[in-house]
Amino acid sequence: MINNFDFIINDEDEVMLLLYAREGKPQDAVIDINATDKTAVLHRNKTDSITLQDIPADVIDSLQDADTLLVCELSVEEKEEDTKIINAYEADINL
Repeated sequence: MINNFDFIINDEDEVMLLLYAREGKPQDAVIDINATDKTAVLHRNKTDSITLQDIPADVIDSLQDADTLLVCELSVEEKEEDTKIINAYEADINL
């Protein structure tokens, strides 16, 4: 399983999390943010959680002002241009 992830912040200070798709569908997703440690745990559903470490300070700052995080799960492809969005959903933010 590839656990790489990245965050993008748009001009409206909204954050999107990009990561590779995992087995199972996301349902009632929640992300628990630990601003002090710059870590988070994304709970995709009742049985699947992903730990995110070394989150940049600007991302933490933007997440502290938001209620939800947009998550895009991407396919794993040989060529980057073949990558597709498999799941797109919002996760409630807990600080």
